[in-house]
Amino acid sequence: MDTLRVNGETRSLAGVAPDTPLLWVLRDELGLTATKFGCGVAACGACTVHLNGEATRCCVLPVSAVQAPVTTMEGLQSDPLMQRLQAAWLRMQVPQCGYCQTGMLMAAHALLRSNPRPDDVAIDAAITNLCRCGTYGRIRAAIRWVASA
Repeated sequence: MDTLRVNGETRSLAGVAPDTPLLWVLRDELGLTATKFGCGVAACGACTVHLNGEATRCCVLPVSAVQAPVTTMEGLQSDPLMQRLQAAWLRMQVPQCGYCQTGMLMAAHALLRSNPRPDDVAIDAAITNLCRCGTYGRIRAAIRWVASA
């Protein structure tokens, strides 16, 4: 694989080892640093990006296995749904330390794209990212607020 489609652009992967995790390609090779390293075992969700619109944890995903377009938080900055989610995050005072927020927002965005009116069961099933600050109730409320608008 010589190229990767990221945020609507074809990017060169010249010199990148095929077993390099997508997270490190995004951060170190392409300079897209909104995606965070958390646990390194795809458990916490800080590294969540979209592959073909689906929330995917990328810290253990070899770049050679990526067959779909990648969207990072940087690629959704002008997306109306992401803007509504960010406004809801602030309205509901979701961010505390903030470290998990990009992964959490990416997971919420994917959820609302596939299910615009999720109930709490659907939210809990889709948002399995970990938040050290424990703002899960606020996260659920923010998603419900966007879904009701």
